[in-house]
Amino acid sequence: MNMGERLYSTVEVAKALGISRIAVFQKIQSGEIKATKAGRNYVVEAEQLLELLGDTLGENRKREIELAVDRTMSEYGEALRKLGKE
Repeated sequence: MNMGERLYSTVEVAKALGISRIAVFQKIQSGEIKATKAGRNYVVEAEQLLELLGDTLGENRKREIELAVDRTMSEYGEALRKLGKE
């Protein structure tokens, strides 16, 4: 583990994922969440949390977002480019 990397507590992970702290512990025990024991508590590396957040979107939601971005760019692309130059 890189000592400069951000670590998240189980409470922070629960809030980020929108689940209970108990659910986080269950996912740690089942191996769904990779965590390290730090004293009496568990911590989750930032990279692991980002992977979990990516998984919670799901493929359908990711596709919906891509389609929305594509539609926005086709309809408002020129206006967005002009605003970006200001």
